[in-house]
Amino acid sequence: MKLAANISLLFRELPYLDRFAAAREAGFDAVEILFPYDLPAKETWRAMVANGQELVLMNAPPPNYTGGVPGYGAVPGGEERFRTDIGRVMRYAEALRPGQIHVMAGYTDAPEAADTFVANLRWAADAFPDQRFTIEPLNQGDQPGYALSDFDLAAEIIARVDRPNLGLQYDSYHAEVIHGDALAVWEKHRPLVTHVQLGDAPGRTEPGRGTVDFAALFAAIRDSGYDGWISAEYNPTTKRTEQSLDWMPMVSAGQV
Repeated sequence: MKLAANISLLFRELPYLDRFAAAREAGFDAVEILFPYDLPAKETWRAMVANGQELVLMNAPPPNYTGGVPGYGAVPGGEERFRTDIGRVMRYAEALRPGQIHVMAGYTDAPEAADTFVANLRWAADAFPDQRFTIEPLNQGDQPGYALSDFDLAAEIIARVDRPNLGLQYDSYHAEVIHGDALAVWEKHRPLVTHVQLGDAPGRTEPGRGTVDFAALFAAIRDSGYDGWISAEYNPTTKRTEQSLDWMPMVSAGQV
């Protein structure tokens, strides 16, 4: 199974551009970055190339530097802004070549939120057919008011969008917090999953610190034939990130 490091959360004890080498030394062949928009794309690209890595995931939209009301894919009335922001994202994507882009739903409880999200996702998938996109449920405890906080709803939205370049982003932490059983969520929605993220619950810690049965989950992922990236996206409980990586040999060696 292929392991990537989310360097927005891991190796934060180091300056941003130094995290790539640290991830490579720790055994990660790829990285994901939540919001790589603070630096020119060429600087991130050089750091990846220097360490023989690829970018497997980044988030959309870019940060809102205008101080306006946050909003995105599921927010009714924001369709024009959505298209403009996706254009900005794709300019970064052209330089960084991310395997997938996570399209965030935004914050709204409007009854038409799901319809809005479906329409915007169809537009993005059709406008950029060579780019793969994902959507991800986020739990309401960490993200109050987030428009997508249920894996079943995410599956419904993906079915309605009905585009080959849209998939489900499975995060073990959010699955455990939202539904109480990360393994059951994986088994139910595996056919839709195109990207995996690892975090334990509570607290989004490294695997082995909480309630997620990672031995069973790793076995299920391996046995399912999933061949996409598995990204470590958690808050290390240790002083240095490498001290939190005791779980890695279990995955890379296929031992569960």
